[in-house]
Amino acid sequence: MIAFLFPGQGSQHAGMGKDLAENFPVARQVFEEANDALGVDLASLCFIGPEEDLKLTANTQPAILTTSIAALRVLETEIGIAPNCAAGHSLGEYSALVCAGALNFADAVRIVRQRGTFMQEAVPVGTGAMAAILGLDKETLERVCRDAALGQVVSPANFNSAGQVVIAGNTEAVDRAMNLAKEHGAKRALPLPVSAPFHCSLMIPAGERLADVLADIKVGDMTVPVITNVEATPNQDASRVCQLLVDQVSAPVLWEDTIACMINLEVERYIEIGPGKVLAGLVKRMAKDSTIQNVQNVSDIRVLTE
Repeated sequence: MIAFLFPGQGSQHAGMGKDLAENFPVARQVFEEANDALGVDLASLCFIGPEEDLKLTANTQPAILTTSIAALRVLETEIGIAPNCAAGHSLGEYSALVCAGALNFADAVRIVRQRGTFMQEAVPVGTGAMAAILGLDKETLERVCRDAALGQVVSPANFNSAGQVVIAGNTEAVDRAMNLAKEHGAKRALPLPVSAPFHCSLMIPAGERLADVLADIKVGDMTVPVITNVEATPNQDASRVCQLLVDQVSAPVLWEDTIACMINLEVERYIEIGPGKVLAGLVKRMAKDSTIQNVQNVSDIRVLTE
């Protein structure tokens, strides 16, 4: 069993996808398709930057999606590897859905551009925050968040691995939760450099706006199941895709459970496709005897063809 994994925000960097586009026409075609779909030079933003513009979530989301799909197309055409299932972390779920045939790439790149805008506009800049909490179990952290809320919002946003959970909410409530977490034995509590508090109830208005966009999208038949962020179970029902994506905006990413699901499905080979190696690192902690690979540049493709 082979699983394709697709990264989310935080993996972006200037220069991503450049050598793939220079060496493989199929990758270059993906970037050109994104440029046409958005009416902006997304390729230049990915290849050159500047970093400040690349960090804006309305740019970050289509940039990572496009780079991931460019790498996927090279993998498909040059090596011919096909997955038995796919999953993506947050934004990466859209890449997984393109991989599975549920979403047309041009539609997906336009959707995530709007998704980024809606998420940014849901909360005024500076009033929301996210933080990584290391070394605390789920139950204790959930209790910490309840105690720290004091009428505001703070809750787990990403269950990445045992002892690594990201929280999100109102800035003051996140600050209180960071301090409480340390008092309860957390090894570290690190504020994250993000522009909005993703995957918490403050994002519900963004989800409502996203639902209007998705209502006009045709979802195709899925060639492989996608293990969803919201449920951490395989979905191959095209009729459920849009609602799961709406729910995903304000629900926590169940990534640890997603990896556990793939282990239960007897996945033996995991390939992270797109910028960065964060997901491969998280998989290594749980699926220690598996083959774990990355595809983000030409040298990665060469390794897989040897």
